Amino acid sequence: MSVVGFDFGNESCVVAVARQRGIDVVLNDESKRETPSLVFFGDKQRFLGTAGAASSLMNPKNTISQIKRLIGRQFSDPELQRDLKSLPFLVTEGPDGYPLIHARYLGENKTFSPTQVRLRAGCEKLKKVLSANPEAPLNIECLMDDKDVRGFIKREEFEQISTSVLERVKKPLEKALADAGLTIQNIHSVEVPRRTMNASECVAKGCALQCAILSPTFKVWEFQVNESFPFPIALTWKAPAGDTQNGAGGDNLQSTIVFPKGNPIPSMKASTFYRSETFTLDVQYSDVSELQAPAKISHYTIGPFQSANGEKAKLKVKVRLNLHGVVSVESATLLEEEEVEVPVVKESDKEPAKMETDELPADPAPPSAADVNMQDSTTEVPAAENGVPESGDKPVQMETDVKVEAPKKKVNKKTVPVSEVVFGALAAPDVQKAVEKEFEMALQDRVMEETKDKKNAVESYVYDMRIKLHDKYHDFATELEREQLIARLQEVEDWLYEDGEDETKGVYVAKLEELKKLSKTLQQGDPIEERYKEHTERGSVIDQIAYCINSYREAAMSTDPKFDHIDVAEKQKVLNECVGAEAWLREKKQQQDSLPKHANPVLLSADVKKKAEALDRFCRPIMTKPKPAKPEPTSPAPSQGSESQPQGAGSSPGQNTEAGAGQEVPPAAAEPMERDKPEGSQNV
Repeated sequence: MSVVGFDFGNESCVVAVARQRGIDVVLNDESKRETPSLVFFGDKQRFLGTAGAASSLMNPKNTISQIKRLIGRQFSDPELQRDLKSLPFLVTEGPDGYPLIHARYLGENKTFSPTQVRLRAGCEKLKKVLSANPEAPLNIECLMDDKDVRGFIKREEFEQISTSVLERVKKPLEKALADAGLTIQNIHSVEVPRRTMNASECVAKGCALQCAILSPTFKVWEFQVNESFPFPIALTWKAPAGDTQNGAGGDNLQSTIVFPKGNPIPSMKASTFYRSETFTLDVQYSDVSELQAPAKISHYTIGPFQSANGEKAKLKVKVRLNLHGVVSVESATLLEEEEVEVPVVKESDKEPAKMETDELPADPAPPSAADVNMQDSTTEVPAAENGVPESGDKPVQMETDVKVEAPKKKVNKKTVPVSEVVFGALAAPDVQKAVEKEFEMALQDRVMEETKDKKNAVESYVYDMRIKLHDKYHDFATELEREQLIARLQEVEDWLYEDGEDETKGVYVAKLEELKKLSKTLQQGDPIEERYKEHTERGSVIDQIAYCINSYREAAMSTDPKFDHIDVAEKQKVLNECVGAEAWLREKKQQQDSLPKHANPVLLSADVKKKAEALDRFCRPIMTKPKPAKPEPTSPAPSQGSESQPQGAGSSPGQNTEAGAGQEVPPAAAEPMERDKPEGSQNV
């Protein structure tokens, strides 16, 4: 099981993984710890992360970045409009009022000015230099109209230019002081602790640590984390007709805060409603002055349902604030009370038994003014189930011989359907379409990567073969062969950079096979590569057959006693076979040595291996012939008197004597079984 933490930043992304020795940051394809958070849409594929950053300078309008500034914010938001001025790509208002990003993908080539992106990159580098130096140089090549920009800037000048941005930082700091009940006068100093961790990696490592705490495969120190929600969440609904109290406005809307500011998470609250038909609930922020987002979060429809007695039904709605800070209506339950008659208990002559029952309270009537009851689920009084009424009174004792005629109440629970609509979220069909579109783009990216690999393989083969023809293949090809192959390689190289610049994967595969076949079939099947291969392998196979010949010859001429059982004629056959193989090898080797390296080889490695295998098949059965087995000595026949043995001490315990021969040993007597005596029987 993998334990991974992700930090999706506005500028870059960091991935950390938990291991037994600690938490490490995962390196990307370029061995970097941070990956740019951007996507570049090219002509035929996408480039993500570092690959996209390399192409962003050439085509900034098709490079999508700073996405976190756009998520969850309406297009008319003043903050968003100010951010859009610094983005190089096109953003328009969508049909739902949220931003819609435009990019050219799988389309025609267009030329875009890279001025804005290059200037931004230069300013980013300048900011880092000024963090540790009083002044820094600014160098930007080809900023506009092929003109370079060079200059120096001081830290004070840079801070003055950035005044509007720095002023925006004051608001969250002032708010933090106000929430803590402090003022600037209470702050005496600000200490920066010694840091041993990169600030840009702390979020990813913290996520990986939290994941390790939740994972069953890791055992870490126990930490208690108390989280709270920073914004108040309210529940809004439309009151029944005629109810204008309890905070209902002119449009008959009522609202209550279910999760106040600073509410711990996770948490759950239960609300009780009295309704006779389907109704709706809205979850929203009660105060949006500190937010850059719309007030409404989600909309819920509770129903349909039907009350058994035709009156207003009692519904319990549970609202959850989960561990991730997401608010949702988890469930809705219809509570119906049913009267159950208890049978009359007749009087008994026995001593009356005592039992514990609950005293029935008076049936509360539904509230006329307030039709909702809010309560925390942790302190909620449980509803009556299985005949136990909703009451907090202690049970009293009563006699069972008294007739019980008062009816009891039983609470039936039914689940009511809840439908959800999240504002600003994609509908389920739109999500499915987006997933399918992503699969299509991912498939296109993979096809293009494979196509580039095949194109690079053709280009690599051209360069590699050209170098080999002038180096190690030079002596194994004639002048005419080299000229023909080099000319063909040049044609393929020109094709790669002209007509073959943008071809399909299959075309590059066919072109590579054509080149390989050409290098092996020049001059009616005189392969250049095969000549070189035969030359490099010939020495080792000759040594192998020479070792085989010498081994069998020495064994056939040896005076070792282990070969004495082999017939002399058989040994002579082995010697003759070795002499023949040696003569064949000597003749072929002389012919091969007389030929130039670019000529067809007459001594092939495959032929030498076959000759060695044939020699081994002939000589091995002869020289490894096993020695004949020695005859076993015959033992003298025993005398007649020795056949019989005296009875008594000479016989073993397991043998039968003459007296017991042919007789079966009776089985051991079974133990007597005890029987039950009939009543009235006596022992005699």
